[in-house]
Amino acid sequence: MPIQSGSSLKSLLAAVILASVALAGTSAVAQTPAASAAVEAASAAPAAIPAVDATVAKKAAEPAASPYGFEALLKDSDGVTKTVLALLLIMSISSWYVLIVKLLEQAKMGKQSKEAAKDFWPAGTIQQGCAKLAENSPFRFIAEAGLEATKKHEGLMGHVPLNDWVTMGIQRSVDRVQSNMQGGLSVLATVGSISPFVGLFGTVWGIMHALTAIGISGQASIDKVAGPVGEALLMTAIGLAVAVPAVLAYNWLVGRNKNVMADVRAFGGDLHAVILGSVKSA
Repeated sequence: MPIQSGSSLKSLLAAVILASVALAGTSAVAQTPAASAAVEAASAAPAAIPAVDATVAKKAAEPAASPYGFEALLKDSDGVTKTVLALLLIMSISSWYVLIVKLLEQAKMGKQSKEAAKDFWPAGTIQQGCAKLAENSPFRFIAEAGLEATKKHEGLMGHVPLNDWVTMGIQRSVDRVQSNMQGGLSVLATVGSISPFVGLFGTVWGIMHALTAIGISGQASIDKVAGPVGEALLMTAIGLAVAVPAVLAYNWLVGRNKNVMADVRAFGGDLHAVILGSVKSA
């Protein structure tokens, strides 16, 4: 009996100790709200890290402003370089303006040639045919010049054979039309000829200033040389970009002018024959 009661006492004491420890742990956890908040903040903190990482990655992905190129050329260039750029811009605008205007003129001439073939030749007389053509039509101008030659064949001019006199009058009017058609082509020829040299002058000027600045600073590394020299070479590229369209436009317009003037000369030749036939019949 004494042995059994001692064992029961020991078991009871052990159970009481374990219950006390459990209650102490529960009360400690319940009495530390600051610790719970810290645990919750610690668990929530990693969720903000991806947002910070995304912002850093976005800034890293954005392209950095290049210290070289056309914008740097405009920003860092001196007055001479800006003047050269302005001249090249004016040349480019002039060449494109002439190209557009001459294309419109040639298209108008082609339309007037068709109108002359349709309305002038079926008319009963040259006067009636002229009345059917537009006031600014070069074909009407040539026809009226031929008629004027027949009316002024008198006095000293009467000593010239009528055939030669009418031929001279029509030829002068045709030459006048051709001169008007060639107007503006000299601008394209000039731009195509001198714009590369204007750009080359800008390049030489830019390289001179770049090398001078490098010599003063005493730093001749590739990063110090590449930027200024590359920007100076942009001037040559701009000059070529202005010259090439001007040369192509000049050659194209000259070819189109030949086709238009072929119709004008054919009209003048036919008109000459009609005028002489009308005079002889009269």
